[in-house]
Amino acid sequence: MSRSKERPARGGLRGWGGVAGMAAACAVTAAVTLLPLARHGGGAAGADVRGGGAVTADRARAEECTEPEASLPASSADGPSIEKIKERGKLIAGVDQNSFRWGYRNPAARELEGFDIDLVRAIAKDVLGDPDAVIFRAIPTNQRIAALENDRVDVVVRTMTINCKRLEQVSFSTAYFQAGQQVLAPKGSTITGYDASLKGKRVCSAEGSTAYEALEKKSFGALYKDDFEGTERDRDLLTVPNQLDCLVRLQLGEVDAVVTDNALAAGQAAQDPAVELKGTAPFTTEYYGVATKKGADDLVARVNKVLVDYRAGGDNSPWMKSYGKWLEAGLPGIEGPPAPKYRGD
Repeated sequence: MSRSKERPARGGLRGWGGVAGMAAACAVTAAVTLLPLARHGGGAAGADVRGGGAVTADRARAEECTEPEASLPASSADGPSIEKIKERGKLIAGVDQNSFRWGYRNPAARELEGFDIDLVRAIAKDVLGDPDAVIFRAIPTNQRIAALENDRVDVVVRTMTINCKRLEQVSFSTAYFQAGQQVLAPKGSTITGYDASLKGKRVCSAEGSTAYEALEKKSFGALYKDDFEGTERDRDLLTVPNQLDCLVRLQLGEVDAVVTDNALAAGQAAQDPAVELKGTAPFTTEYYGVATKKGADDLVARVNKVLVDYRAGGDNSPWMKSYGKWLEAGLPGIEGPPAPKYRGD
């Protein structure tokens, strides 16, 4: 949870309305710890399968890092990480439960649904023969890497951008989605995009996100960093543990805009018709990958094999079917998944 009391809201809730909105705000703030969501049993995830050679190779890749999206060749071979998952009989996946259309809990069915959830089930089906053989664990944005490092999950499938900095800490599959950073703000706002219109505005981003890194590089005079950032006195107002907390801050009138992936922002705009994406296009190009513990090469290669099958079939591929079901309404015009890149290509 936030480490200190929040200041009073400066305006009524927009989009969700009154009591329902406040309940949502509390629910989101409460979701900052790892929570087992599925009805399956618990258990520690993932062995440390790193050998000296794998660690050295990963470190060299991160240091050179000219193509962070290049991953290991696809393979269906078993290894230490796959064997541990099979012995357990469950894949433990770190996911979001608050990102509409990506990973969220359907209030009617009380089941996790979304584009990322479909991919997790495809991995479980390939490795274990059962798409339901999954333990879902909800993790906030700023705990994705820690969840892997501390063996809480086998994989993180949570709109996680592949980049050089993260490659120093985790391993990634090939890219399964292309996104980019964009500004989300109220429809009546004077903010026009990631530009000079942000000067003096309070802008929210998630801790450990690529949005925060973008603001560090160029903020256009926006206020984007909390006082006492990273200390016990940090109020988690402009930088928050979980990305969806930014939407709540926006609805409460505590911030003027949000910087986040356009893919996530499109889902948030669908949730709240009072907000919209600003600017004509994203100002970055980013790729989502499935993250594993660093050096879990057999699991990375197996996920890449799953992704080969997931992309195959053109308009009838599992990827396109999932896109059509969850994302096309908010992100129209995408013709297919990004092509995979492999090391040595």
